[in-house]
Amino acid sequence: MEEALNVHRLHFAFTITFHYIFPQLTMGLALLLVYLKTKALRTNDEHYNRAARFWARIFGINFAVGVVTGVPMEFQFGTNWAAFSRAAGGVIGQTLAMEGVFSFFLESSFLGLFLFGEKRLGRVGHWWAAFLVWLGSWLSGYFIVATNAWMQYPTGHRVDSHGQIELASFWSLLVNKWVFWQYAHTMLGAVQTGCFVMAAVGAFYLLTKRHESYGKTFVKAGVLVGAVAALLQLFPTGDAQGKLIAEHQPVTLAAMEGLFETQSGAPLVIIGQPDVQKRRLDNPIQVPNMLSFLTYRRWTAQVRGLDAFSVDQWPDTIALLYYSYHVMVGLGTIFIAVMVLAALLLWRGKLYDSNAMLWALMLCVPLPYIANTAGWMTAELGRQPWLIYGLMRTAHGVSPKVGVGNAWFTLIGFMGLYVVLGILWLFLVYREIEDGPEDDEVLHSEPAVNEAAD
Repeated sequence: MEEALNVHRLHFAFTITFHYIFPQLTMGLALLLVYLKTKALRTNDEHYNRAARFWARIFGINFAVGVVTGVPMEFQFGTNWAAFSRAAGGVIGQTLAMEGVFSFFLESSFLGLFLFGEKRLGRVGHWWAAFLVWLGSWLSGYFIVATNAWMQYPTGHRVDSHGQIELASFWSLLVNKWVFWQYAHTMLGAVQTGCFVMAAVGAFYLLTKRHESYGKTFVKAGVLVGAVAALLQLFPTGDAQGKLIAEHQPVTLAAMEGLFETQSGAPLVIIGQPDVQKRRLDNPIQVPNMLSFLTYRRWTAQVRGLDAFSVDQWPDTIALLYYSYHVMVGLGTIFIAVMVLAALLLWRGKLYDSNAMLWALMLCVPLPYIANTAGWMTAELGRQPWLIYGLMRTAHGVSPKVGVGNAWFTLIGFMGLYVVLGILWLFLVYREIEDGPEDDEVLHSEPAVNEAAD
């Protein structure tokens, strides 16, 4: 049973990690498309419309692959996690159904209008199409995060005599105190992905001396929005999320920070290697008292370590949880440094000529994907050994009739198919970037050429 559980967990972890490569860019680009269309509407400059069309094509490719990889993931609730679905389907089925019926169809319908209906809709109508694509994608994110937030902090439910979990309060499911900060933190992570991708493409065009007017537009949009998102990711959203964990999942906080012993004036660990067997942190570099202050706003506050909890309550992969959390925080710090420095250079009028900064923006493209993955690993590994915190252990949620061989067979199959999809996605996006946006200079010269020909 233990082996089957591990394979089922690996199965879901692989499919959801691969799938989330695409929604995070979709949700980030959706906001930036609204930014570009707003600039076009306010300035009446066709340059911004052409820039929006370019990113809309990349958005469409990303959206399509995200849909293909997302559908099998939800089927796994029935195939790999049947016991969980049977027990909690009356609750999580509400938000998952709303995500599909409302937000997904809103996003996909208006994406079609945005991609193919610009001439029919007109300038204002096309802006509204972009806005509704953004609204649909962010609503979709909300319903998914609300589902996860309920698993982290279950509220608004009751358990019947047969052990089934029923929904008692719809609004407690949708607006519990966990979902707001988790949602804000998740969306800002997606915005950072979109901003780094857009800024990187712009930097590429500036460094290669192609489509330079678009390169400047893309770099400016990515840096301005990205700098704000990076700062908000730290405070207040990251800070508030940490306080929720300290209040409701203190054993998770201890594992994330590698705090094996309860301490007053607990230090914040910058670098260190957890040794779970010996229950210590090797080679730590620490900031004294800082964890106590960040968690409880008092330098000498007591922070419970892992020794305050029974071992059966500990997360089962403490080392991986610890490293995931520190990778996320470390990369978030890098994002602040890069984006704030780039914004400063932009303000001083030196960014477009700074090859070093442009290279930094371009090479940072993989980092938000890694940071978002590490963030979700922190959330999911930290909740263990619970599938629904305090209600259902992970070991009790798997499908009892799906054996190890079946799980491995489908996992290997998914891996093969997703490799093909990943290569196809990279090829299509590369081709769009290589072709670039419609060229301003060529389009400006067309009327004169046509007039001469007449």
